[in-house]
Amino acid sequence: MIVADNLTKRYGAKTAVDGVSFTVAPGRVTGFLGPNGAGKSTTMRMIVGLDRPSAGRVTVSGQDYRHLRSPLTEVGVLLDAKAVHTGRSARDHLRALAATHGIGRARVDEVIELTGIGAVAGKRAGGFSLGMGQRLGIAAALLGDPHTLILDEPVNGLDPEGVRWVRQFVRHLAAEGRTVLLSSHLMSEMSQTADHVIVLGRGRILADAPLAELVSAWTTTTLLVRSPRLDDLVAALPTPDATVTAIEPGAAQITGLNAQIIGDLAATRGIPLYELTSRSGSLEDAYLALTDDSVEYKTKEIA
Repeated sequence: MIVADNLTKRYGAKTAVDGVSFTVAPGRVTGFLGPNGAGKSTTMRMIVGLDRPSAGRVTVSGQDYRHLRSPLTEVGVLLDAKAVHTGRSARDHLRALAATHGIGRARVDEVIELTGIGAVAGKRAGGFSLGMGQRLGIAAALLGDPHTLILDEPVNGLDPEGVRWVRQFVRHLAAEGRTVLLSSHLMSEMSQTADHVIVLGRGRILADAPLAELVSAWTTTTLLVRSPRLDDLVAALPTPDATVTAIEPGAAQITGLNAQIIGDLAATRGIPLYELTSRSGSLEDAYLALTDDSVEYKTKEIA
């Protein structure tokens, strides 16, 4: 379990993390989201003792990370896949890490095969592609068979097979009762992986909730309706809360009503329906709505 209590980090006049409190519970995958500059990486660095908090504290399994007797077997960390000696082979890099904790060579070979880098294990890590470097970083995080896993953008650069493997593997670890904290900018992937979501914006917690609850709270369900008598149907809508947006002749998007109401109304009035499709909001929709005022670096919308 990871517990942050009023965690704060200042760099001079800038507050990167501002009084953040949260719990990453075991047995589920917790997604860690936020725009660039939101404070995610700084928070992760404080969790593993690379940055010292200006105020507050964060513990892993009830202890400060720096006081753990065997960090690799307690916490597996991937913050920067490039943090390797470029002249060493992947196997030698892992063996060097293993030697600091008395981990045997058999475990090194095991994580090499587990992460799919067996074919390049004897090659220098400096020549690895982005995706292969990510796999090596994940192998290092798994080396001590840790109870807690912290992965910052682990699928960055991976091919579809690698992305699916990471998704399935972290869910497997969570199902074993381990603690998993996972950050990513890929909302579609996070929606398939995370059970719970923590969202940061400008160094503060914007949301801390189960994924389904977050999506439900920050999105609306849209109905796509097609009918040759669409005007009649719209005129008969029973509530002023309904919003109708025409998209083409005979077709519109409707919010504020459910499909059953519209279907029953059309049947009662003998209005034919060619389509009545419900589209629920996505994690991406919820995330964009939630962080709209917290994006530090906005791009110009294309007209």
